[in-house]
Parts: sequence; C-alpha cells; structure tokens
Amino acid sequence: MIKFSDLKLSPKVLKAIDEAGYTSPTPIQEGAIPPALEGRDVLGIAQTGTGKTASFTLPMITALARGRARARMPRSLVLCPTRELAAQVAENFDTYAKHVKLTKALLIGGVSFKEQDQLIDRGVDVLIATPGRLLDHFERGKLLLTGVQIMVVDEADRMLDMGFIPDIEKIFSLTPFTRQTLFFSATMAPEIERITNTFLSNPARIEVARQATASETITQELCMFKASRRDRAATEKRKILRALIDREGDACTNAIIFCNRKTDVDTTAKSLKKYGYDAAPIHGDLEQSKRTEVLNGFRAGTLRFLCASDVAARGLDIPNVSHVFNFDVPGHAEDYVHRIGRTGRAGRDGKAIMICEPRDEKNLDAVERLIETKIPRVDNPLATHQPAADKKDAGEVEEKPKRSRGRRSDDTAKPAPKDQPAKEARQTPDTEAQQQAPKAKRDDAKPQRGGRGRGGSDRRDGGNKTVGMGDHLPDFIAKSFDERRTS
Repeated sequence: MIKFSDLKLSPKVLKAIDEAGYTSPTPIQEGAIPPALEGRDVLGIAQTGTGKTASFTLPMITALARGRARARMPRSLVLCPTRELAAQVAENFDTYAKHVKLTKALLIGGVSFKEQDQLIDRGVDVLIATPGRLLDHFERGKLLLTGVQIMVVDEADRMLDMGFIPDIEKIFSLTPFTRQTLFFSATMAPEIERITNTFLSNPARIEVARQATASETITQELCMFKASRRDRAATEKRKILRALIDREGDACTNAIIFCNRKTDVDTTAKSLKKYGYDAAPIHGDLEQSKRTEVLNGFRAGTLRFLCASDVAARGLDIPNVSHVFNFDVPGHAEDYVHRIGRTGRAGRDGKAIMICEPRDEKNLDAVERLIETKIPRVDNPLATHQPAADKKDAGEVEEKPKRSRGRRSDDTAKPAPKDQPAKEARQTPDTEAQQQAPKAKRDDAKPQRGGRGRGGSDRRDGGNKTVGMGDHLPDFIAKSFDERRTS
C-alpha cells in the first residue's frame, strides 16, 4: 500500500499530515499529487468524499514553500463555487501548512472589503475566492493576477452549472499563460470539455471512479408518495419526512435534509422545529455570519438536522453525517450524487432516503439512468392511514337554497293567509272589465312610472304600455315650419 511518504511531499507537509492522523492517500490523491508536483496540468474526476481538496492543497504547499509573495500579486489562486466550500479549502490549508510559512487570504461575499484589502496589500501566497468577489477586487484595482503560478478550479462542474462560465473565462485571461492549472470535480459534463481543451495544456487525467457514481457505503432508499389532495401535498410530505426520521430511530444521529427551493428549506426547518426536532436552515439568502454559525453548530454536534439547499451539497466535508434526506427529487440528476455524498464519507456507512411525488418521476428516471441503479423502494409509513373523505368531499352536505336578487319565486314565496285569496297581480288580467277598458281613459290617465323591467314597462299593464307621452301628440309638434313662419 502506498503511503504519503512515497509521494515526494515536503517533510514539513508530511509532518502535518501525520499530525492530522492520515497515513495512506486516497485513490484520487495517489493519482493527482505526483503529476501536480511535476508541474503538469491535472484533470481530476472522482466522486465526492474521496479527498479531492487534499489532492491540490498538498502539492501546492510543497511547491509554494520556496519563494515569497508580493503585494497585491498572489502566487496561487483557488476558485470555489460557494462561500462554504471556499472556507473549507482555507481550513485545509491551515491544517497542512502549519509548519510552512505561507500566507493566505479568503475572498468571499458577506465579509468587509476593507479587511480583505489589508490582507491582499501585504501579499499572499494562496488566494482562495469565489469568482464574483474576486472580480470585484480586480475591478476596484486592488488585485493583480499576473503573478499566479498555480490556478485551481474546485468543483468545476458546479461552477459551470451556476453560470460562472463568463467569469471563469475572464479570470483565466487575467492569469499568465505559463500557469499550472488543476481541475477537480465529481462529474465531468460535456460542456466542460471545451473549457479544459481551451485552458489546460496536455493535462494528466485521473479518473478513479465511474463518473456520477454513489459510494458503495451508502444505502439508498426511495419512498413514493401521493397526496390525498393537492392542497394538502406539502403538509403530508412533511409528515412523511417526520415519520421516516422516527423510523430510523437512534441510528439517525444527525442528518442533512435537502430541498430544491429556498422557501421550502425555511418552511421544512420551521415545521421540524415546531414538532420538537432540532433543525435549522442554510441557503444562499442567509447572511454569511448566520450560515457560518449554523454550519459550525452542525459540525460540532449541537445541531441535529440541517435543512439545506444545494449550496451545501457540493464539497462540504462534514465527516459524521449519518443520514441524508432528499425532501425533493433534485432537478439535475448530478446533484443527487453530490447530495447523498454528504454521508458515507471516508469509508463510513451512510443512508440516503428520498421522497418522490408523481410529478417528480421524470427527474427520478434521470437520476436512476445517471447512477445506473434502480433505487430500492420502501413503504410509505403513512400509507395505511389515509384520511377518510369528509361529508362535504363525499357530496353529502345538503345544498343551500340560492338567494334571489329580485322577488321571491313562487315556490319560496310566503303563503297567503287562509282567509284571503292569493294575489294574482303577476298573471295576465283575466277580467273582462280590465281587458275592455275604454282606450280614451287609458290615454288620458297619468302615465305610471315603470317598474323594475328594463325600458320602464309597467308590470300592471302586462309590460306593453309606453311610458312618456304615450299616444298623445302635442299640437306644436304637428305644426309645419311654414305655418310657424306665417303666424
């Protein structure tokens, strides 16, 4: 078995590795460190949790031990997609460079520019940054990248997925052509080939596992779920999540619960907390100080459940995660590999459970095609307790009578007293006296104001009487214009 002492690392780096408790390199470290020490470009592909970070930090520390940084001109650059991953890489440098005099700076959002500027002005050997904040410093004239000797792109596929392609290309153009470039990722999408062909020169390709595979130490399960009603889907899904957690019992020492949307992250964490589960959310909209506090609490064991978006799926090294729950099926199949890779790390056993609704079956098919495995199905813990439909849903509620805007209809009208005959005003007059009333009397009568009918028709006259001047024609209208002129 190969040991770290066989990889030609510097004695001070080997001492730090020994103090950290490591003796043998992982396959990706064994394959990537020798060509990196030779100065070659490296393209490393390995599933998450296999030690990719040490694959570039160890040779970088060995190579940078000789030399000195100049102000505003870092000697090496490490690009990371998220703040959490950048902070983790910085911790790795602190661990392995404790016996080497190297300076570093961490450029991430949510931190004061002033503090970062002070570090850059003194000169740094290792600059660890997210693309956005790095370009902010460059555009403000606070940073030069012409002295970069080694450039690393960590989680390269995630960088591309997050829309950093223009930023990455711009950053590459600002660095010297003679730099050494290291690409590391868990998956290698076809579009990355163009980037590697453009910016890497004859790289050593190290692929220690089939692309997009899950660790064999992870037990995977899938729970199919169909809501009783559409408006109850979210509530019932959270209830299933709690039932799955309870089913695991003491074996679930801690867990990361992944949701596709930030709003679902907050809602799920709030719901778990309401039912007595120790949970907190983490996603991109939280302030950096809050994200750091939550993550540190989860690492320290003071927080049991971490509800997260995919910002926490890539590259975070939290060794003792017992379970991963996918509250949603990820929209990108590659994200499934990264999510479940948070458990079963460093040879430990882990368990990943995913909840799938009928609308997510298309995404589920994509996941199973990618990992080339059919995820074992488990019974829905609430399937035997489906709520019965209430009387209203079953159509047993008596329908209320509709209200009428006008007069009551005949079937709802108040009955006439027994000693009085019912009125028939709404019916056609049936007495001969009313039908044969003298026309003159009707003409001379004062016109009645129209009832409720449109056009002002009189209901008592059958709705046919003209309202206004009626049949009477005033004399002045009948006069011709000629007569009026002569009079």
